[in-house]
Amino acid sequence: MTASPTLERLDGADVRAGEPQVHVVALDAVTAPTTALPREPYVTVLVPAHDEADQIAATLAGLRRQTLPPARVVVVADNCSDETVAIARAAGAEVFETVGNTDKKAGALNQAWALRFRRVAEGERRGTERRAADRRTGTGVTAGPERRTGGRRTAADRRDGAADRRGATTGRPDAADDDLVLVQDADSSLDEGFLEGAAHHVLRDDRMGAVGGTFRGDPGGGLVGHLQRNEYARYARDVRRLQGKCLVVTGTAAMFRAATLRRISEARLDGRVPRGDGRGGIYDTTVLTEDNELTFAILHLGYQVLSPKECTLTTEVMPTWRALWNQRLRWKRGAIENCVQYGVTRITWRYWGRQLLTLAGVLITFLYLGSLAVSLIGSGHVQVQPFWLAVTGVFVLERVITVRDRGWRHMLAAATMYELLYDVFLQFVHARAYLDAALRRERRW
Repeated sequence: MTASPTLERLDGADVRAGEPQVHVVALDAVTAPTTALPREPYVTVLVPAHDEADQIAATLAGLRRQTLPPARVVVVADNCSDETVAIARAAGAEVFETVGNTDKKAGALNQAWALRFRRVAEGERRGTERRAADRRTGTGVTAGPERRTGGRRTAADRRDGAADRRGATTGRPDAADDDLVLVQDADSSLDEGFLEGAAHHVLRDDRMGAVGGTFRGDPGGGLVGHLQRNEYARYARDVRRLQGKCLVVTGTAAMFRAATLRRISEARLDGRVPRGDGRGGIYDTTVLTEDNELTFAILHLGYQVLSPKECTLTTEVMPTWRALWNQRLRWKRGAIENCVQYGVTRITWRYWGRQLLTLAGVLITFLYLGSLAVSLIGSGHVQVQPFWLAVTGVFVLERVITVRDRGWRHMLAAATMYELLYDVFLQFVHARAYLDAALRRERRW
């Protein structure tokens, strides 16, 4: 029987052989108050991570700074060969280690949803006598949200009790429909108001399927990193001017209701949206861009998506041109194939329109570069026409204004048109993506 891929609490003390194991330690207390929320939310954060030892501590530190503290943080460690697991445990997170996953982030998250795993305190294999001694002396590790404040039951305790009762009647403990789940990349760090802002938008509107954020690029990466930070600043400006309307809820960080995730699972099983892994997994493991496909699924089920201005974060930039090429090739080809996967619908026709515009931009770029080459070869110079000079001036003005968030120095630099190199680079990436998708070349990631 296929298990419903919903978020599960970790209860009990036994772990069945062959199942992923969870080691639980207490999260550091965060006392920042929550405000302007319709009701007190219970937030679980899932952080899929593959060899993220360099970044995971900063990611978890960002979660501890939230004005709305998460009840639980679970690092979904996928085939890690570095110190990611040890660092995550030391920082106070729960760790879920995948078993036999070959489907990267999507497969790791689907395992975390679908498998029934139980609470095992850090060091549970110490032996019966040692555990009894710990209980007597009070030195044992507190497991996750099971905590008390001044002898009184906290909201988390009450929610845990409700989950226990659900588990007793259903045979498996589940999250309540209005519990919130945030999926956050391990190479990203949330600004302190992200969870509170996202929870406010999700809870106040039953039609809100997912809330994501806009992001800045981390420092570093030289010129290629600098160009990405400019690009991200322009994207954030566009979303802000559209009052949070966005095409895709990005994988850097996105919040959902547990009920929404259940409905996505049901829709995959009954064929209303693509089946993905065929087992009701939330994420489609057959695509290159699982976050883009998940956005399509959410929209086709009648929900909305949003990236509000208060939900901001920083994320990793690609450090080299080769890494950037591979990332953007995957993004673009994945977006194209998601459109093909869903066909032309009342949702996707806008996305198809953007793909056609991008294809037109690629063709125009190649025609422009070709005409310059022909002119230089034929006459040895390029004749400047007033009309095209004016068009270039408008383009320069757009480059300057749209990077205003980064300060006047970046605005002055943008006026030199040095970013033209980056634009041409991206057009070549798009061209390769269209060609690979059309020829159905092997997908590599």
